[in-house]
Amino acid sequence: MNNPVKTSRLFAVVITLLLIYCAAGWAQNRPEWKPSPGDTLTSYRVLGDLRVYFAIYAPKATEVLLSGSDLPGLDRGAKMNKREDGVWEITVGPIPPGAYRYNFNIDGLAVIDPRNPLTSQSNMNTWSLFYTGGSEWMDARDVPRGAIAEVTYFSKSLNRFRRMHVYTPPGYESGKGKYPVFYLLHGAWDCDDSWTSVGRAGFIIDNLLAAKKARPMIIVMPAGHTGPFLSRPSTDATRPQVDEFSEDFINDVMPWVDNHYRVLKGRNHRAMAGLSMGGGQTLNIGLMHLNKFAYLGVFSAGIFGINGKGGPEWEARNKPYLTDARAKQGLKLLWLATGVDDFLVETSRATVEFLKKYDFNPIYKETDGAHTWLKWRDYLYEFAPMLF
Repeated sequence: MNNPVKTSRLFAVVITLLLIYCAAGWAQNRPEWKPSPGDTLTSYRVLGDLRVYFAIYAPKATEVLLSGSDLPGLDRGAKMNKREDGVWEITVGPIPPGAYRYNFNIDGLAVIDPRNPLTSQSNMNTWSLFYTGGSEWMDARDVPRGAIAEVTYFSKSLNRFRRMHVYTPPGYESGKGKYPVFYLLHGAWDCDDSWTSVGRAGFIIDNLLAAKKARPMIIVMPAGHTGPFLSRPSTDATRPQVDEFSEDFINDVMPWVDNHYRVLKGRNHRAMAGLSMGGGQTLNIGLMHLNKFAYLGVFSAGIFGINGKGGPEWEARNKPYLTDARAKQGLKLLWLATGVDDFLVETSRATVEFLKKYDFNPIYKETDGAHTWLKWRDYLYEFAPMLF
């Protein structure tokens, strides 16, 4: 009688030999295969001296540019050099520590980096993203970490679903306490993802909390655009076109946050700040609703049109709020900061003088730098410890 164990082993050996034979025959007859330079390409490398090397495989391209709005000298693009193997490359910098957006322009077409999964969203497009370390307050460090959620809510004001990002401090999920809330707004062309990706807001606040330089808080980052770029067109050309966002923010965003998060209620526990367009929105919403906010921050912005023909109309329209002495008494902080090379620096200066005329007490800081994320991250780092 046959031994079933021996039979099974013999069968396995025969099958293995057949597979080896077939594989050898396929290897002899198949065409030679070699990886292309693009298959193993490292598309960017941060070098030791804070220079950054970029590369992309585009063998049929005739011109490739590297672009990045915050990369020094690259707002209009820099030509990359083509190697014989079809890889285009360039080294830029040194650049300061921080997060940076970039893309490639291949024969006129802007594309994100196909070899880098890190991205940062904007209002109408996506950027590739990289980070250069060396900033203790902005780097990812071994400290307690908060959580950032992408939240979808229904806006009754706009009759559609919208999205915002919400940061909760370390320990929020396992605790029962309530927290103050900080509404943080992005600028024109950006979106609710921007402060958490290129803005590094979560890392900045985590590091501040770990150093006991700020109070634990919930940070709400809503989408400031309600359409492709600006909000609903206004018949008043001098009025900032933020009507739809203001309606959504007051009637939908704030109530949704109050109902879904453990937030402390009342103006003393609410702050609002924004950069550029978001700074203008902060002034438009905050000054008109001083009963809701005790802290306001304006980064690289002001009252748009204040130093032009729109100033008198804005002033007349909002005079009842500007002259409300009782509401102003509860405003604990009105903080503005702008770089000396920022194209909105004159708007910021004019706004400060305008606010003083109505007995506000703004704190104004003029820094180096221009209208870039390099400064807005700095401003958040300085502003957040002053809250609550």
